[in-house]
Amino acid sequence: MAEHHAAVRVNAPVHQVYALFTHFNDFPKFMSFVKEVTYYDEQRSHWVSNVLGTHEWDAVNEGWIVDQQVGWRSTSGLENSGKVKFTPVGTDQTMVDVFVYYTPPAGPVGNAVETLGFGGRFDTVLQKDLDHFSHMVEQAPVGALDPMQSHYLFHETSVVAKGKTTDRQQESMQQDPMMTTEALQTRNATLSSETPAAQQAAREQEEQQVQQKEQEQMATHDQKENSQQQDEQNQRELAQEQAAVQDRAQQRELDPVYDTIGGRNASMDNTSFGDQDARNERFPDYHADPMLSRAPGNAENIAKASDNDDKIESPWRNAIHGNSSEQKDQEESNKPEDKPTND
Repeated sequence: MAEHHAAVRVNAPVHQVYALFTHFNDFPKFMSFVKEVTYYDEQRSHWVSNVLGTHEWDAVNEGWIVDQQVGWRSTSGLENSGKVKFTPVGTDQTMVDVFVYYTPPAGPVGNAVETLGFGGRFDTVLQKDLDHFSHMVEQAPVGALDPMQSHYLFHETSVVAKGKTTDRQQESMQQDPMMTTEALQTRNATLSSETPAAQQAAREQEEQQVQQKEQEQMATHDQKENSQQQDEQNQRELAQEQAAVQDRAQQRELDPVYDTIGGRNASMDNTSFGDQDARNERFPDYHADPMLSRAPGNAENIAKASDNDDKIESPWRNAIHGNSSEQKDQEESNKPEDKPTND
């Protein structure tokens, strides 16, 4: 059994699409290969199609779910079955999927025909007629549930327009109250009056779409320009803030603790932080030699020390702790006086 599939997106709500598709006896009015669909009763129908030859079969309805699915199975003639699914896409669009399964006629010969290209031809015809259905729905008034209300019926490629329907299909249409001569004249007059209005509505809709697109483009351009201006403003504010920080740093008085090398600025003459090294002026000629500046025993003092063999105490130590003689006098003065004892 061969399988074929076709699909189309229809710009109409699912309920309307389902209702228009289930008018099987109207298929020859807009399809190109279905020559007849007539009813025996509400469940059984007779079909005649013409794709690489004329084929007939009787079918019974199967698996019908309102606004979701219809199906059929042949009971005689060409062995086939199928189903059509209706899937809403949003509120105003419907996806229609058609699946057809059939056994090619004449056994092995039919299988050879399917293999040699009949299947591809059937897919093409099936998709084309499904597109015809989509056009029929879209050219029907909003909410219409009968195909006879559509502008697309009897188009030049339809079976009815080409006069290739079966006698039984012709008889069925003559019995249809909407296919009488008076009903068709009324329909044509209605379509003639609706056509200019429909064309005007289409032009207005197109103009609205163009205006909407221009407005969206302008909004996008304005948004981009505003974003660019905001970025430039942010850059200017950042530059001003950085300049203000630099100005404050230059105008601010240097902090003796945090703004000088060496922590608490030992190079200052006086300080209130208790730095003993900064309490007095630097040792003379401190720049002459780093070693001599840190050890004030310079060459002259060293020479005297070698002549006198006396130890020269560091002026740094004297400045911090006092010299030895002063220290001894201080220690003597701090000693308690001996009191005379009475025997």
